[in-house]
Amino acid sequence: MPSVFISPSTQEFNPYVDGGNEEYYMNLIADELIPYLLASGITVNRNNPDESLGRAIALSNEQRYDLHLALHSNAAPESLAGKLSGTDVYYYPTSAKGRQAADIIAANFKAIYPDPNLVNTKTSTTLAELRKTKAPAVLIEIAYHDNPQDAQWIRENIGEIAKNLALSVTEFLGVPFREP
Repeated sequence: MPSVFISPSTQEFNPYVDGGNEEYYMNLIADELIPYLLASGITVNRNNPDESLGRAIALSNEQRYDLHLALHSNAAPESLAGKLSGTDVYYYPTSAKGRQAADIIAANFKAIYPDPNLVNTKTSTTLAELRKTKAPAVLIEIAYHDNPQDAQWIRENIGEIAKNLALSVTEFLGVPFREP
């Protein structure tokens, strides 16, 4: 059976414009995503939002997963706060499977993000969830939480974001997508 480790942000210190925080909204998405994956026959485990990023990575590495999916939202540098928007899907540069998953996620995400031209795949060697996990890993920065339009889009599309990510994961794993 295919398996996925879901790692929503534990960064409650990253506030959303107009209220809430990154940890809160990314965990709402994870809560909506997991039933789709389970219905599609995928074994799922996830981090505990009360624990550290290091603990999430350790949990992911305790078992063999086909994908480690980290859910985050982004913030611009202080000089550009509130001015950037878009989605970035990161993978480790030498991970062929990570790149495949990132490409699928980005391609599918273009169907729901308001400006598909702002959905990109990128590599990173510094993000711990890409560098330190054993499973092929993807970290998605869903949108900018310091941008009022992006933050509102996340709030209003929790279920649609989760369903879209589930479609991408099932496509990557080669299993049929099923509704819960």
